[in-house]
Amino acid sequence: MLIMVLRAVLSWFPIQPGTPLATVNHWLSVVTEPVLAPFRKVIPPVGVFDISYMVALLVVWVLTTYVFYLVSV
Repeated sequence: MLIMVLRAVLSWFPIQPGTPLATVNHWLSVVTEPVLAPFRKVIPPVGVFDISYMVALLVVWVLTTYVFYLVSV
């Protein structure tokens, strides 16, 4: 979840190619895109905002909470 939040925050800023921040952004994209891509297929952007991040975070949070509940029982 933290990685997805970091990627969302970095998307707000212009990143110059070839900088260390561009490398970090690339790896965050590689890690999070398998989770976000299915949501993007279903949820269109609202203006310039990509709300698939919020929906994906909500789903990951619910699933994580459910798994922790199952493990603790």
